[in-house]
Amino acid sequence: MTARFATDVVTFYHPGFWDLTSADAVRDWASANPESFWHRVMDALAEAGVTGIELTFAPGDIESALRAFGSAPAFRRELTARGLSVVSAFIADSDAPGWRDGGNLTAIVADAERRAAFLADVGAELLVAGLPMRTTYGTRPPFFVDAAYMTRMADIAHTVGEAVAQHGVKLAFHTESNSTLWYERDIDLFMALTDPRYVWLCPDSCHIALGGGDPVAVAHRHSQRIALAHWKDAVGPIDVELTIDDTVFAQQQPYMTELGTGIVDWRAWADAMSRTPGSGTVLIELDEAADPVAALRAGTAVARKALS
Repeated sequence: MTARFATDVVTFYHPGFWDLTSADAVRDWASANPESFWHRVMDALAEAGVTGIELTFAPGDIESALRAFGSAPAFRRELTARGLSVVSAFIADSDAPGWRDGGNLTAIVADAERRAAFLADVGAELLVAGLPMRTTYGTRPPFFVDAAYMTRMADIAHTVGEAVAQHGVKLAFHTESNSTLWYERDIDLFMALTDPRYVWLCPDSCHIALGGGDPVAVAHRHSQRIALAHWKDAVGPIDVELTIDDTVFAQQQPYMTELGTGIVDWRAWADAMSRTPGSGTVLIELDEAADPVAALRAGTAVARKALS
């Protein structure tokens, strides 16, 4: 299949890329210099031969793009001038309305509609979300990811999916490690409870593998509902119970690796992806690459070989 290559803006968050000393320093500098931040990201994407981007948490978020260029159409023009485009936006902001109890549905929908309107204005068609995180195993009272919980999540997803569809945007769910959409069983249950007209899937090959699952099997089972996928490699399943708090994402990092150096079967994954509605985009996910241009070139080479 012929596909465009894309990446998440988090690829460019490594302090070394900015000649800074910490992630906090990168966020502070980018907040103060949003236009310079985006221009360097765009230049690096063009140099790497990657044409699509997924917006994420700050500094590579919607608000940063608006501060830098003033409006979604202006941001789109800047991207287009370099042969780039927005593929999707990931609801990863810490201040986004939480889905845990669903009591704030009005705020959840309003937040999603705002993002969808931006995406429509920049020519993108996909809003990516995740389900809430699990709690640390052994915590009391226990939190169970059962049918009742997943039914609540499905109800919210339907409402949000219908709302963003009014903007021509699809809502897809990412399979994040240690979240309530992680294990193969979680994915199958959520997909079974949701309407395929309004709820799509964004499987992450790494995270599914980290949960002991088979990303290729997941992709085959839900092929017609995959609007986008994150291509990422894993060292192996997470073999301990992580503490689920603000540090959980850092705890997961040692289990992730560059494409082609882990356990994901890339030829089988590429074959499965070719049968999905999202086959037109290959999103290479590389968290905080010290040399993002080199890392993206290496990742796209692995993907190209698998696709051939």
